[in-house]
Amino acid sequence: MDYQKEAPLLSTKRSKSHLNVSWLLSVAVAFIAGVVACLGVERLVQHFQNRGHINSITPGSLVADAQTQLENPAHHFPPSHPTNAYTSLFPTDVGYAGPTATGNEAGAAATAPAYPVHTNTPQLVGPAKLGGQKGQFDVFKYWGNLSPWYSVSSAEYGLPETSPEAPETCKITGLHFLHRHGARYPTSSNEGPAQFKQKIQELKDAGKSWKASDALSFLNDWDFPLGAELLTPFGRQQMYDLGVNLRIKYGFLLNGFTDALPVFRTESQNRMLHSALNFAIGFFGYPHQDQYLQSITYETGGVNNTLAPYMTCPNDNNPNISSRAGPYQAEWKGIYLKNATARLQGMLDGMDINVNDVYNFQMLCAYETVALGYSKFCELFTEEEWEGFEYALDLYFWYDSAYGYPLARAMGIGYVQELVARLTHTPISIHNSTTNSTLDDNPITFPLNQPLYVDATHEVVVLNIITALNLTNFAATGPLPSDHIPPNRSFISSQLAPFGTHIDFQHGPQIRIVINDGVTPLTGIKGCPENKHGLCPVDTFVSAQKQIIAETDWAWSCKGDWTLPPGPEWTTTTGDAPKKGST
Repeated sequence: MDYQKEAPLLSTKRSKSHLNVSWLLSVAVAFIAGVVACLGVERLVQHFQNRGHINSITPGSLVADAQTQLENPAHHFPPSHPTNAYTSLFPTDVGYAGPTATGNEAGAAATAPAYPVHTNTPQLVGPAKLGGQKGQFDVFKYWGNLSPWYSVSSAEYGLPETSPEAPETCKITGLHFLHRHGARYPTSSNEGPAQFKQKIQELKDAGKSWKASDALSFLNDWDFPLGAELLTPFGRQQMYDLGVNLRIKYGFLLNGFTDALPVFRTESQNRMLHSALNFAIGFFGYPHQDQYLQSITYETGGVNNTLAPYMTCPNDNNPNISSRAGPYQAEWKGIYLKNATARLQGMLDGMDINVNDVYNFQMLCAYETVALGYSKFCELFTEEEWEGFEYALDLYFWYDSAYGYPLARAMGIGYVQELVARLTHTPISIHNSTTNSTLDDNPITFPLNQPLYVDATHEVVVLNIITALNLTNFAATGPLPSDHIPPNRSFISSQLAPFGTHIDFQHGPQIRIVINDGVTPLTGIKGCPENKHGLCPVDTFVSAQKQIIAETDWAWSCKGDWTLPPGPEWTTTTGDAPKKGST
């Protein structure tokens, strides 16, 4: 076999006298270069000493300087004009691939005696210690929608005798897979973590000095390190891993694609598109482009989109309706963060902080961890305060996206219409919600006869859909109070809407719904029997969903002229708007 050969650097034919001269010149050049290098290092050390960066070159000082580079990067990667970007010299396919025979498709969900579960996040580092810790406490599971997804036991949802693999008498012939994007930076807003960044900037602009001590001393050198909206490196890996996860569990469904490619859907928003593409690389492997079709729907105002239904629901922008969680969260934050605010204020001289600042510290813990791998903010709080943080997010999503939100059912009903169309292999007859007739009426962009569907969306939409389906077990202990955490509550946002959350609609003759590996009861759906495995006949499920669709008045909910009193004076546990004439 022929290999590429390196050209000789020097000719091997030299005279002896020429070699002696060359040797003497080499020694002289090496000596001079060594002197210059030593002088250069000395000047470099003096430069850094004069600037106060390091006192001497030691391993510890080099680590400290590396930390400075991490916290205060000079530029963002990749460089805008790389000097070595000669892509023609770096082809991705040079031939010589070796044997390429593949094997059978995986199918753990149908064949394995147990289900592969997802229990930890080895890429992330949690706090070294927590105040008041009582034992084993996984802080990653107490960040609500900012938690990395983890496997939830079916017992948590009320079915202790089952697990997500197919029961012995069942055969999975189809799957509808709905998932959220991976971990991201904060959304573009002056709220949340960016508020504390703004507070520091305002003190600086006013010429006021401040100093932190004790557990907060790291703030003296801290700078806001987060971007906005985009997937973090960990978020990209979540999506890749989720794709691999799905292929291992349900790869056998690809055997049903004999004359067409799978169609997966996502939205145009950057993190949504990149979530879908990272997922696809995990599921199909690289190169993935020729193995499936990626539908990218517009996430913008005025365009119907069941995966971003708020874009065509005007009442979702009405503060009287869309900001119902605010008073509940404010009361609860004042209760559970009272002691933490006083404790942390004692560590700050020249800066006054309030409950919202301390809440943002908790947000920064979660966001920095999923973006940078670790955050000092996490160590500032006790186990009880992290439980309080999770409940604050439960309050937010209950009243702003799920069962306590009067637009939840209307904004989730479009996806339910699409689900019914796919299950019955029948086009949507009436487009009266957020369904997109241009896409959904085209069998190429919205096929109805495939064994596997994958849709990517946001956590708020996942909660809209769970509510619209009438999965009442998650609303059993609602409405949520704002003055205490109810025991054994049924609605926990980290279990339903974390980064990477996903719903498996497994079906054959019967259907069941698996949320983050936990099987949920379907007894809230009309006609579905109590079943220890969460099973319901597909025909019964479809009939109940058709009734829900018929009873949901999307036009009134999203475009009607109605208002609500703030707080608990008006509540819902079904995600429905008030009936016409009742307000």
